[in-house]
Amino acid sequence: MKNRHLLEVIVIYKKFKELQLSTLGMGNMRLPVLKTETESHIDKEKAQQIIDYAMANGVNYYDTAYSYHNGESEIFLGEALKKYERESYYIATKFNINSNPDYKAVFKEQLHRLQTDYIDFYLIHALSDNTMQRYIEEGSVDYFIEQKKAGKIKHLGFSTHASINTFEKFLEYTDWDFTQIQLNYFDWLYSHTKEEYDILKKRNLPIIVMEPVRGGRLVSLSEMAEFKLKKAHPDWSMASWAFRWIKRLSSVVVVLSGMSDINQIKENIETFSDELFLTDQEEALLFDACHTFKKEVSVPCTSCRYCCNDCPVEIDIPEYLNIYNKYRTDGRWYAINALKKAESKGKPQDCIACGVCTSLCPQDIDVKSVMKELAELQQ
Repeated sequence: MKNRHLLEVIVIYKKFKELQLSTLGMGNMRLPVLKTETESHIDKEKAQQIIDYAMANGVNYYDTAYSYHNGESEIFLGEALKKYERESYYIATKFNINSNPDYKAVFKEQLHRLQTDYIDFYLIHALSDNTMQRYIEEGSVDYFIEQKKAGKIKHLGFSTHASINTFEKFLEYTDWDFTQIQLNYFDWLYSHTKEEYDILKKRNLPIIVMEPVRGGRLVSLSEMAEFKLKKAHPDWSMASWAFRWIKRLSSVVVVLSGMSDINQIKENIETFSDELFLTDQEEALLFDACHTFKKEVSVPCTSCRYCCNDCPVEIDIPEYLNIYNKYRTDGRWYAINALKKAESKGKPQDCIACGVCTSLCPQDIDVKSVMKELAELQQ
């Protein structure tokens, strides 16, 4: 249904229990910032413009977390929304046990930061295989269940980056109201996202989507991939293709987008102001473009290891080529963390560009260029 408003452009709404939620949610992890040489802070003036535009066009779901923008996000959001009636918007925030394990103190502080007596959607943040038992055994989940009974939390859920096994175990712990998963067409094809979605759909659990454009990676594809999509719809952006694909999925209630400038929110609101989603034929085209994109940005390493024995600085080349491929699809953050954990004796910065590896490679991969790019990431 559409919520009537003075402005012509307004987002579509979906039912969540007794509520009507905007299908586009405002993520507050990537707000515009003012940077100096030593630090950065939220650009409150520009960020307020984004919030005001969102509110004016019917966006009523605002997602943040205790740690976003080094703790500034919740404070900013509480200030930005206080001029609006409390019943006109819904706040989602999260508890991350790795940020601060004192869940009672965190929750109290969050209510203060957000200038509210209750949280509409509260989440256990970033469930992982390493944190599930801590969330349960240290008492945070039971505490938040108590806060829900007391009316300080209206709806309780969790976001996840865990394995399917951990994900299913956590689902069994209590009667969750919703879940938040990383859902985009790339992960649908190359990760376990589809399996997560099917599990939640079978349980009739509403889904909030995070990373619909994979942290911005799907905003710009490879040249050939974009050519295929633009040929079909010259006026559609790559982001709108990603959003319109998600709109096919009936269990999705809200799609979060971390919008950092006014043009992004204008485009996204326009995309979510109608019920247009991809046809089966358009989905097939998008998947084909995605396969092309992955192939074009990756190097075709088969881990044959012909390159390793004669490397003079003993680099585990296939390990780093795998990191490189993930970097090209998952971004710099993934690569930096993976490079730190790599167990190879030789490192990319040790590469002397001798070219022996490429001469032995059946795929003719330009290894020295890859090593140079990975080395520069760590500078």
